[in-house]
Amino acid sequence: MYDALTSRYTFACPSLGECRVALSAFRSLERLAGTAHPVVYRVRFACACGGEHDGLVCHDELDWAPLGLEGGTFLNLMTSRVEPVASELSELAATRIKAGEWPWTFYCYPEDRPRPVFPSFFSLLTPGDGALGLAVRCPACQRLSVNLVSHEHVDLPFHNDREVGVVEHLFQDDLHPTIEEFRTELWSSSFDARRLEL
Repeated sequence: MYDALTSRYTFACPSLGECRVALSAFRSLERLAGTAHPVVYRVRFACACGGEHDGLVCHDELDWAPLGLEGGTFLNLMTSRVEPVASELSELAATRIKAGEWPWTFYCYPEDRPRPVFPSFFSLLTPGDGALGLAVRCPACQRLSVNLVSHEHVDLPFHNDREVGVVEHLFQDDLHPTIEEFRTELWSSSFDARRLEL
């Protein structure tokens, strides 16, 4: 389902049969009730056919596969052999995490600080003007914060923007009004640039 070399998820599409999308093409993520091992998320994603579709992603595919732990294979041009990438990518990820880098970060407005996070904590993603509005539930305080980030900040593990836009608003826990509030505030002038210093 996830290809670590292209950073793309594969989903079914009613028109195209199959499509490959980046994490930034997700529009919403919701943990399905009753799922435990593995936890399963319903995602709504923007498809190449122009529509939005629903898909299912398990926890491992969402949070761990982008780190290359499942890997795949590549043609090593130096040796002319097909070699696995899992061991090399997982070793690189472990080294960076041990050095204090985190694959994904966001700015928690209620706590006024950057926080490490996994994609399973994302709630809503909305594109516009080359940037991406990202609503994230903080793993520490459980409050919802909205950041304005680059697509690479979401798609590529360990790519963290130097500055992110932050909506200075405490969002309610009720998701439906929050979606409309998010869309309204996302492109307003209420963003403040914050520097992520980890």
